[in-house]
Formats: sequence, C-alpha cells, structure tokens
Amino acid sequence: MSDLAVSTPAFRNRPALRRRRAKSAVLTGLLVAAVVLAIGVLAWVLIYVAIQGIGASFARLIAAQGVNVVLAARRPEPLAALAPVLRTEEGVDVRTISVDLTSADFLDQVGEVTSGLDVGLVVWNAGATHGATPFLAASERSHLGLVYLNCAGPLAACYRYVGPMVERERGGIVLVGSMAGVAGCALTVTYSAAKAFEQVFAEGLWSELHPHGVDVLAVLAGATKTPALLRSGVPNAEEFNVMTSDEVAAEGLLHLADGPVWIPGEANRAGFEYLRSQTRRDAAATMSDATRALWGVDE
Repeated sequence: MSDLAVSTPAFRNRPALRRRRAKSAVLTGLLVAAVVLAIGVLAWVLIYVAIQGIGASFARLIAAQGVNVVLAARRPEPLAALAPVLRTEEGVDVRTISVDLTSADFLDQVGEVTSGLDVGLVVWNAGATHGATPFLAASERSHLGLVYLNCAGPLAACYRYVGPMVERERGGIVLVGSMAGVAGCALTVTYSAAKAFEQVFAEGLWSELHPHGVDVLAVLAGATKTPALLRSGVPNAEEFNVMTSDEVAAEGLLHLADGPVWIPGEANRAGFEYLRSQTRRDAAATMSDATRALWGVDE
C-alpha cells in the first residue's frame, strides 16, 4: 500500500470522487502518446512488483498501449496469472521473474531476463506498509526491509538501467511513493521516512537526468484501494478520498514528463499543499492523526 490520507476537509471524498471518475476515460485515451513519447516505440517497460494493486494497473495500462513488459515480483503465482492475460488481451510480449527484491543479487537475476532488451521505462512499486503499528511493536527486520525496498532497491535499479537511457537521450523512471512521506507519521514511522527518501531521490535524479531527455517521476499516492490496503484492516476507507489503483497509475503515466513529483487526485494535491503550509511539528501531527483515523486507532 502506497497510500495514506489526511483527515482534513480537503481530503474528503464527495464531489472530487465523481469528477475523478468522469475524467478517467479521457486520461486513459491520452496514455499512448505520453508513454511512446517518453520511452520510444520499441522499448520495454520493467515493472517491479506488478502483480496486484498499483503495480498491476501500471502493467495493464502500459500493455494496453502496445508496449512490451517485464514483470518482477516475489510470488510466482500472481505473475503466472497476469502474464497470459496481457499476452492474450493486449498482444504484447511479456517476460516474468519471481525474485526477492531484498536479496543481494536481485538485480543480477532481473538482468538475466532483461538481457538484450531496450528497457525504456522502469516502474518501482515495491515497499508497502501493511497497517498501523507502533515503532517498537514491529521487528527490526521489518523496519530494515522497508528501508531496503524503498531506498536501496530503487537506487540500485535506477543505477543499473539509467545509463543506457542517458546514452540514447530517452527514457523514464517512475517511483511510486506515498503521501505518507510528506511528513513524519506515528504508527508508520519507518515507512513514512523511507517514502520520503523516494521523493527526494526522484527530485535529485530528475535534476540530473532531465537535461539528458530522461524523465523521472515520484508518484505520491494517497489512500488507494489496493489488496494491501484491504488486507491491512482499514475500517473507514470509504470516508477518505480513496482512489483506485487504475486512476493512480493512469495519472502517473500521463504526467510522466511533469516531474519530479506528481500527486494523483485533486483532493490529494490540495492536502499536499495544506501540509506544506504547516510547520513540521504540525504536519507530523496532522499525518499522525490521519493515520489513526484511517485505521481506527485511538491515540
């Protein structure tokens, strides 16, 4: 889940949800030009964790534009289910690899699958939190896992695949971040900090690579209706401005050239500006209150 909402009026559902759905068809219709312009007609897209939620939405939307994809995820069964659907329904080539993204050699394993391919876009969608947990109630290993998936992993993937993009002066990187990284947050302490890294990393990388024709975008998702969110036991999801994973992925692709940061959803963008207007102490309090409200946790 790359998704937290803020408990202010600007973040509530209501009219914004209806307007968003009305625009979804228009957004999808513009994706062909956005993707092809950024990465080229013959390029492949490498998607990390493309089996459920936002990652799977990226895979489906990109394949629907006629672009070949490489899907990487830890669990083989969902990969085996998604790949033939994309091949049959969209007529694209699909390669898959089951790999633990926390393993020291995960890039070498992925590299065997992408060898000889022109990888024009890398989408990193790994590193979800799975609920609201006090810092000391989670294991040290789980905290370090979040750091690796959200910090070391995307850094290593970018380092491996950005070079050829710079050489041909075309390509793109999408890091799926979270509104949770805009400010420190109780109950998702390490997740929020790790997502903050993704945003700042994307901003710096964009500053270096944009002059060379390579787009870099951090997509800061708010509360998103994903399997991970539902598994986490959120009791009040519908009270917030919960987007669908297709909507988040579509906005990310459409705004690939509008880096370094894009916040999907009008209400989320308003909330982002609201948090930026606060002191750091107040922003942390706002985010912490929102997290407690989202998961129905008392202070």
